[in-house]
Amino acid sequence: MVRDRRIIFTASFLRAVANGLIGVLAGIYLAQLGLDPAAWGAVLGAGIAGTAVGAAGVMFWGDRIGRKRWLVGLGVLAAAGGIAFAFSSQIVVLGVAAFLGMLNSLGKDRAAALAIEQAILPSTGDDAGRTRAFAWYNVIQDVGHALGAALAVLPPLLRDFAAVDALDSLRAAVILYAALYAVTAILYLGLSSQAESPTAVLRVEVSPQSRSILAKMSFLFALDSFAGGFQGSALFAYFFHAQFGASEAAIGMLFVGARIMNAFSHLGAAWLAARIGLVNTMVFTHTPSSLLTFTIPFTGSFEIAAVLFLLREGLSEMDVPTRQSYLMAVVRPEERTFAGGVTNLVRMCARAIAPVFAGSAMQALTLGAPIMAAAGLKILYDALLYVSFRKLKAPEER
Repeated sequence: MVRDRRIIFTASFLRAVANGLIGVLAGIYLAQLGLDPAAWGAVLGAGIAGTAVGAAGVMFWGDRIGRKRWLVGLGVLAAAGGIAFAFSSQIVVLGVAAFLGMLNSLGKDRAAALAIEQAILPSTGDDAGRTRAFAWYNVIQDVGHALGAALAVLPPLLRDFAAVDALDSLRAAVILYAALYAVTAILYLGLSSQAESPTAVLRVEVSPQSRSILAKMSFLFALDSFAGGFQGSALFAYFFHAQFGASEAAIGMLFVGARIMNAFSHLGAAWLAARIGLVNTMVFTHTPSSLLTFTIPFTGSFEIAAVLFLLREGLSEMDVPTRQSYLMAVVRPEERTFAGGVTNLVRMCARAIAPVFAGSAMQALTLGAPIMAAAGLKILYDALLYVSFRKLKAPEER
């Protein structure tokens, strides 16, 4: 299983690079094509909706069809969708390409493949090392996200040194996004049979206890993801670009710093969870990050907003490895693919509609309206999560 873990880590790294790149440039690219915020918000929402459909497929047929086959197929679809996205300017075609390619404009990996990888990882170690494995999994993705954000300097470089026009320079970055996904599909071909579910059946049987847990988690994760959809990387990038006139390169460098902060927070999350518990770590780090988020629209300069954004990123991701580890710990091993699929599905469904509202709110109200709304919803999520799960412990905490 060591080889399988290495393949997962490498493929997730490349996928993160792709997502980090498109997260910075998607909104700017669509605006360059002539779409207004409401229109490109709908296109980005279509991409997240496609991810939701992929998550639904994983939930119902992930173990039946096979985890390896799913991962390869998802990589191929994303690559094909990215190519179509790069060579079209019609909103309908862009929306279809984003949907079929499950284009992820969030700047962070929330793809359907995530659910399958999360189902495989716990079997590569014991309970005591599970959270640490998820922490490193997320750190590797953080590095990928940072590199992807740094690659946002590619369009300005092409414009300045290769005399490429603005639209074609952005299109080149989208093509790179598609190529990275194509490489992940090739890597997944190397997964062994041990990556598959130990009990692959035609119909997933979920215990009553797990059903109750998943129902509560699904509602809470949907609330959190709806809020997160109001502050995805593409929307934040557009906010910094429109509000302060920040360039793609400056925004890219900011997102590099954000992913570095995420990496430290993920490692810190594993250390903190071992001392105060997974649920406490999720809640007590997430709420302060939301309070920081709320202040960003009230700043008067890009520099101050950037500092607040980085502080927020140092806390906002500490719930990610702990949440992933906690979910896989409180359901049975044969339920993990389904659990990852159903929670990813509700997260993506909720997140898919958020960019539409966010783009419309930016256009009708203020640029900062979606960011403030997201902060309030996330604080509500933290309170409900603590009340619902503070007494349910992971095996290593009992």
